[in-house]
Amino acid sequence: MADRDPGSPNQQPIKLAPLPAFIFMSRWLQLPLYLGLILAQCVYVFHFWVELKDLIGAALGSESALQHIFQAVAVPGAKMPDKLNETTIMLVVLGLIDVVMISNLLIMVIVGGYETFVSRMRLEGHPDQPEWLSHVNASVLKTKLAMAIVGISSIHLLKTFINAGSYEPPVIIAQTGIHIVFLLSTIAIAYTDHLMTKTQAITIKHH
Repeated sequence: MADRDPGSPNQQPIKLAPLPAFIFMSRWLQLPLYLGLILAQCVYVFHFWVELKDLIGAALGSESALQHIFQAVAVPGAKMPDKLNETTIMLVVLGLIDVVMISNLLIMVIVGGYETFVSRMRLEGHPDQPEWLSHVNASVLKTKLAMAIVGISSIHLLKTFINAGSYEPPVIIAQTGIHIVFLLSTIAIAYTDHLMTKTQAITIKHH
């Protein structure tokens, strides 16, 4: 008789001894952490709509919305513009993109972390199952998170370059250096994951 698939719903769960069962059950302590991240996601959604409302209001001529926009994108020591211009709009839009990318990062941590470290969600066959979740594990999740951090860092660096005249050269150099460190770290993580996957495939093939 062929062995049953470990993931088969018809397979009876293995009964653990009390101590291993208690230790394994401790993974549920992470659940409040993920619920807290969902609340943080709600805060980002609220912040996104506040900034978008101010941008639309400023475009329609609202003075209070315009002042809020200027305060949000103002660089210390830089002269504040007297009207909404292309640079200000670009900075606000980049800020909105930054919020979206951080929100995507939160989703990856919440969904991928819960799936990897707490419990299976049983999303197989669901039409809205994320493509990346079908093969997620701790290593893949770490690589995707690193790539998301590089993307967020790129947005912040682009905002600095747009206002390059308002920053001292050492500040720009430092931010560029930090971004390069993030990029190199992501490449190192991805390369390490590639080596581990390749080694695992070779080991399975030999067995």
